[in-house]
Amino acid sequence: MESERLALVLGASGGVGGAITDALLRHGWTVRAMARDVEKARRENPAALEWVAGDAMNRDDVMRAASGVRAIVHAVNPPGYRNWQTLVLPMIDNTIAAARAANPGGRAARVVLPGTVYNYDPARAPLVDETTPQEPTSRKGAVRVELERRLERAAPEVPSLILRAGDFFGPGARSSWFTQAMIARGKPVRRIVRLTRGGGHSWAYLPDLAEAFARLMDAEERLAPFERLQFEGLYDETGTMLTDALRRVTGRDLPEWRFPWWLMRLLSPFGGFAREAAEIAPFWQYPMRFDNQRLVSLIGSEPRTDLDVAVGQALVYMGCLESGGPT
Repeated sequence: MESERLALVLGASGGVGGAITDALLRHGWTVRAMARDVEKARRENPAALEWVAGDAMNRDDVMRAASGVRAIVHAVNPPGYRNWQTLVLPMIDNTIAAARAANPGGRAARVVLPGTVYNYDPARAPLVDETTPQEPTSRKGAVRVELERRLERAAPEVPSLILRAGDFFGPGARSSWFTQAMIARGKPVRRIVRLTRGGGHSWAYLPDLAEAFARLMDAEERLAPFERLQFEGLYDETGTMLTDALRRVTGRDLPEWRFPWWLMRLLSPFGGFAREAAEIAPFWQYPMRFDNQRLVSLIGSEPRTDLDVAVGQALVYMGCLESGGPT
């Protein structure tokens, strides 16, 4: 039986999926989450979730987990982000099939997807909205374009919602450039690694983005069968807004080191992290801003946490700043 407030979250143990889960719980949703190791997931995620065992690569598992749900949050990635080309599309196909069958004789569940910037050529897309041509320049971007096309083709039978944002930071943002490159986790901030090679980079404070997802899912009656929306977040026009905030929050005149993008290009033929970094380097070179007009028309103004508070909470989460510090 369909529940108007029951959502299945695939990837609830991850950063984005976990943040969306927390926001949905605050908004009164019942959340069912799927994990390969349920006991481990329960230990690491003490929130009041309904955990079910399963693998997003197994269609039968996803379909069982989706029984009776109103929405499926597809925030899952291949384990360790490996085998991207072979695993991402089968997983979204499983989710679409599960959404179609979630409520026999009733309406399909809506698929909810956190979008990425990799669908676009940053040199040709300084402002992104729902009509911007998707012209990816990387292998990962091409896969994400096809993923979104499959959602678009499935509508209106299977409705979907894509909300795109820039680079994540803040509590819950585990695999992000902020937490893995810009600041060293687990110790006081002594320096900043500057990633941008100019101005115009877009950031998303993860709790604000998750709140926007929850508000959109609350507004189901206002959503079109296929929605492709943009979350503006923090547009760092000068390339210094985030680094200046780090200095204010820590109370230190922190030196800056530049990330060695040149070295990533040099090492990219050997594969691994260097190749991945070289492919996304243009996103740190060219400005890209997200047009949130459609989002604002649906939920009102974007959730927006004060920048210094957001940076302070991000540092507390990373173990770089004690709660109650300069912020």
